[in-house]
Amino acid sequence: MLFDNLEYLSVENQTTDFPKHFHETFCISLIHNGIEQIDFENQSLFSEKGSISITNPFEIHSNPLTDKSICLKFDTIYLSNDLMKYLLNGQNVKFINRKINSEKANQLFMELKYAIDTKNPKTVEFSLKQFVNSLKIYSQKNAVKYCEQNLYDFKDVSNYIEQNICEKFCLDELSKMANINKYGFVKKFKASTGMTPINYILMKKIFASKSLINPNSNITELAYQYNFCDLAHFSKTFKQYIGISPKKFQSNLI
Repeated sequence: MLFDNLEYLSVENQTTDFPKHFHETFCISLIHNGIEQIDFENQSLFSEKGSISITNPFEIHSNPLTDKSICLKFDTIYLSNDLMKYLLNGQNVKFINRKINSEKANQLFMELKYAIDTKNPKTVEFSLKQFVNSLKIYSQKNAVKYCEQNLYDFKDVSNYIEQNICEKFCLDELSKMANINKYGFVKKFKASTGMTPINYILMKKIFASKSLINPNSNITELAYQYNFCDLAHFSKTFKQYIGISPKKFQSNLI
């Protein structure tokens, strides 16, 4: 259970803006160099070297680069809500302070990184509990279930995309499902979700394909499986949403 609901990612040098997207998990990053910018709907968050940033599950945001001349380096931990709840003894939480400056939390973050490298479940769980408990003071109880709340008007469309994620999608077809013309569909979808339909589909394709990557995966075959025109297109899009190329992501799994 523990490793299925925990992911660790290192980005050595972010070189492109991250478009609007969301994670189904808590996304917790420790900034090692540069300044990370997170644009939410009504605010922007700037996290400098030595600080921790947090986004809650399904929070739509983008990550533009503030200064492309400075290398942005960070480590990110993705924790499912179920795992966060387990670590906090059954309590659902939402982080209201998304930027944290705490030497103790930073130290525990790095200890967790080293614990994950050991691949020892008991060591990982111990370090994870310590780290998460150091963040608890920056959160509040959350009574609302995390979900794609802004997609209620397009539930049939989103379900169709999920169930056919490897296919090539047509806006005319999706708009008919929503009983609205194509241009109205794009406008209403973006107004409801903060993302264009194409952006949403690309994000879903990348996150779905990422979950299938293992040390033996053929990345080129995966690109075609998810209907990208070629490996270059897949790699570029993957890096936009994940921060590193699919080949780099794969090499980190070995």
